[in-house]
Amino acid sequence: MQGFETLKHKRSGYCGSFRKNDAGRKITVYGWVQRRRALGGLIFVDIRDRTGILQITFDETLNKEIFDRAYTLRAEDVIGVTGTVRERGDANTKIATGDIELLAEDLQIFSKSETPPFEIVESSNVNEELRLKYRYLDLRRPDVQKPIIFRSALAALAREYFIRNDFIEIETPYLIKSTPEGARDYLVPSRVHPGSFYALPQSPQLYKQLLMVSGFDRYIQIARCFRDEDLRAERQPEFTQIDMEMSFVDVDDVIEMNEGFVKRAFNDFLGIELSLPLPRMTYREAMERFGSDKPDTRFGLELVNISETVKDFGFKVFADTVAAGGSVRAVVAENSADRLSRREIDSLTEFVKTYRAKGLAWIKYGEQISSSFMKFLSENEQQRLIEKLDMKPGDTAFIIADRDQVVFAALGALRLEIAKRFSLIPENRYDVLWVTEFPLFEYSEEEKRFVAEHHPFTSPMQEDLHYMDSDPVRVRSKTYDLVINGMEAGGGSIRIYNPQLQQKMFEVLGFTQEDAQARFGFLINAFKYGVPPHGGMAYGLDRLVMIFTGCDSIKDVIAFPKVQNASELMSGCPSCVDCKQLEELHIKLTEE
Repeated sequence: MQGFETLKHKRSGYCGSFRKNDAGRKITVYGWVQRRRALGGLIFVDIRDRTGILQITFDETLNKEIFDRAYTLRAEDVIGVTGTVRERGDANTKIATGDIELLAEDLQIFSKSETPPFEIVESSNVNEELRLKYRYLDLRRPDVQKPIIFRSALAALAREYFIRNDFIEIETPYLIKSTPEGARDYLVPSRVHPGSFYALPQSPQLYKQLLMVSGFDRYIQIARCFRDEDLRAERQPEFTQIDMEMSFVDVDDVIEMNEGFVKRAFNDFLGIELSLPLPRMTYREAMERFGSDKPDTRFGLELVNISETVKDFGFKVFADTVAAGGSVRAVVAENSADRLSRREIDSLTEFVKTYRAKGLAWIKYGEQISSSFMKFLSENEQQRLIEKLDMKPGDTAFIIADRDQVVFAALGALRLEIAKRFSLIPENRYDVLWVTEFPLFEYSEEEKRFVAEHHPFTSPMQEDLHYMDSDPVRVRSKTYDLVINGMEAGGGSIRIYNPQLQQKMFEVLGFTQEDAQARFGFLINAFKYGVPPHGGMAYGLDRLVMIFTGCDSIKDVIAFPKVQNASELMSGCPSCVDCKQLEELHIKLTEE
């Protein structure tokens, strides 16, 4: 059997760590061959590790044997080189080590590489499916490694910050009881208990509340979570939270603690000094102004409610919508009339239809006013509408009339689309704010009952308790979401700690006492033995890394992500299993 090379020397440092002041040092580096160039009696090899690239020079006149071995090197071979650092005559300003090179005195070749399916270089224009199939090669690329390395640093900062503030890191179970309420659980069959299943946690919610009952007072965990839901750019079936909980606190206490962490992260990683306290905006204000509970406040295009103005107009679409309890709202894009063709307006109309809007009315205030509906209005009505919208020559207004839920969703998305098309979003700017006082309940037409907007353990606001029986949709909750540049980075709430109030919550949600006991009995029982007021929140670690690194997709910040159909292309999971395994679990597959 052919032998293999073992490490001869201790690594002196990473390839990208050496500089001009290291000239004259004898060092050893290890890594992958980026490329090889032969020039007469010299061979130049760029060696790469996760910190960068260092040029190695092999001189035929110094050691012919090593020179000949270097000639056999190809991209992605794994090597070790010992030699002396010296200054380069032709500095390469594109890399951090460009002032120096390593004159090789010894070469070890640990393994040879076949030709990879794509070149391992930064910003490679390679099909995503191919990259993810060979993810272990894709991860060698420096630009792909950066968010993964940053992720480690952010998680370390979270641990350091919260532990320094008296939090205790505690692991909660991965195999838990299924308590279906919200997204679908991933189920794990039990071999020992035939016919019974564990669930993978959607979050550590119940366990961290039980830790407060247990007297730990302050809990922190970098927690893995699992949800069986359809994927999109910022979601994966498995994800990570920075999860925390505190006892004897109210909203301001939790927010203040977490503002300290956010301020520290922005300062340490981006060099941005956030001013505290951060701005706060109620859910209602966010929806009224931006049509979203995670508003991007870096640009204008705020919604204008014109319902009162148009409710008596002769245009039946507007009047009938208001009479039916809906609303008519608009966004005004300034100085856009001469840049918006009819074809582009039509494309925006199709865009809002994906948010269930029936159509999009518009007004272009150019040299003359053109509109999709102005002919149905009197001159007086036209003037009143223009004044209400505060339109000026050059502006375009887009109007949607429908139920509030549809209007907010469609116009909220439309303002973002317009901002992208007209480059209204400023670069290198971070708007960070809290959105508070979310509704406690929403009515599910599908289930024909009220469901929890957040989760069933969220505390209502004291002043809204009288609506619990009479008008549940009016009940506001003690909730708070951290929003950064229009993305929900984290969120949480103050929890219910009163057993009677918790029972009332279950009643409004349509749970019988038997249902509640079957799903959450262990928590209900724990609440009989003294519960401190408590609350907390969780950050989406993946989303935070996306925001801080400027990545477009959550797949870019996860080492081995899933694709749209929740499969992993590299390993081929999910996959079929042996019949024997199914028999041990007392599972039989049905024929499709």
